[in-house]
Amino acid sequence: LEMERDGAALIDIGGESTRPGYTPVSAEDEMNRVIPVIKKIREHSDIPISVDTYKASVARAVISAGADMINDISFLADPEMINVLKETDCVYCLMHNDSAPTAGRAFNDRDGELYKINREKGGALDNCADKADSDITEHIINGLSDKVRMLLDAGIKRERIILDPGVGFAKDAAQNLKTVADVKRFGETGYPVLLGASRKSVIGDVLGVPVNERLEGTLAITAHAVASDVPFVRVHDVKENVRLIKMLEAIRNAM
Repeated sequence: LEMERDGAALIDIGGESTRPGYTPVSAEDEMNRVIPVIKKIREHSDIPISVDTYKASVARAVISAGADMINDISFLADPEMINVLKETDCVYCLMHNDSAPTAGRAFNDRDGELYKINREKGGALDNCADKADSDITEHIINGLSDKVRMLLDAGIKRERIILDPGVGFAKDAAQNLKTVADVKRFGETGYPVLLGASRKSVIGDVLGVPVNERLEGTLAITAHAVASDVPFVRVHDVKENVRLIKMLEAIRNAM
């Protein structure tokens, strides 16, 4: 509620950390963590709610509980997710992530453990590893385009799809920086872009600061996102980012 008062347009809730070294949790535990929060927010606010999950079973449950959007950091790893999207009218944020498992079967808790191991090791599924920094943007666009075609072929309307280039996922420091720098190009695909780089390692790599000292770096990325016509930024420090965005938009509107 404080985030909403500070100007957040959407609240993103996650029941499982996806930072490097995280411990996967079961679908049941994830639902037990997330659903009560959704219900409590709904008692006080009708702000749109996004849920950060890559499990179709969790997605189905949280949509029933009142979530409006699924934020899937797994790059559509769970094939059942498409059926969830076909059954509902929720918005879907598709994030590029070459480290996610791609087995054509139900995504389960063991897959989550393999996903964690794969991310930590840089993984056999990490197709970004052999990409030159100059090639990474085209690689991400091509990958996202392939998954978008899967969604469209399944009958998911294009206006329900948001793209996230996946800063910090299966990309090295230079590739992360290039992904941020080229964020405008992802919008040229015709789909709205969500940029999630708040407090991430790319800021620590550049500034040499720990995670709790990355506000200025986050604000710099947000400013770049505004200049690049990115419609969504996912941030931790809502008030500061909202004020920055308002100021930049006021300057641009006065030009």
